Amino acid sequence: SMLDKLLQKHVSSTGSVDYKNFKKDEKTLDQYLTLLSNNPPAKSWSKNERLAYWINVYNEFTIKKILKNYPLKSITDLNDGKPWDEIWIKIGKKMYSLNNIEHDILRKEFKEPRIHFALNCSAKSCPIMLNKAYNPTELDNQLEKQTNNFINDSQVNQIDANNMKLSKIFEWYSADFGDVRKFVNKYAKKPSNAKIAFKDYDWHLNEK
Repeated sequence: SMLDKLLQKHVSSTGSVDYKNFKKDEKTLDQYLTLLSNNPPAKSWSKNERLAYWINVYNEFTIKKILKNYPLKSITDLNDGKPWDEIWIKIGKKMYSLNNIEHDILRKEFKEPRIHFALNCSAKSCPIMLNKAYNPTELDNQLEKQTNNFINDSQVNQIDANNMKLSKIFEWYSADFGDVRKFVNKYAKKPSNAKIAFKDYDWHLNEK
């Protein structure tokens, strides 16, 4: 698909984004965003179709926000530090902010904690940007893989017998995970009973 091609071209397998060259393909990204805007989910869509759609909306409009303001050091430099509150995303006839999409749609409607490892906020401490589109048929595998990779990425989580230093994502959204330790240990290569602490979040741009 158009999005797969774009992402494979500009996002590495480890999730770093080459915004500088992506900027040259901004018109192609705009075409894809227009496609999303003009095709809001219909009642007949399956849960996975809707979920994949909204994850792609969140991720690709985030990339657009960065490209529109590139070069920059961090997404938090935008909108007085509140880039997620700006209402600028047109879907069908409605306007949304990134926060609307994450909190009012994705978290509220789907009750799927693994979305937190699919959404990319363009910062180094975010789960890595997948270099292909999320799609309904592969969605469960994609979410499972992203969750597994994130939890076992020692840059963002340190988990062993003596440590359970976790990403702030587990603190911010603890309500979505229920028992955080149980959720993390389900995926961790070395499950841990150590005291949980949370790591500082690195908001620098996830760029190459």
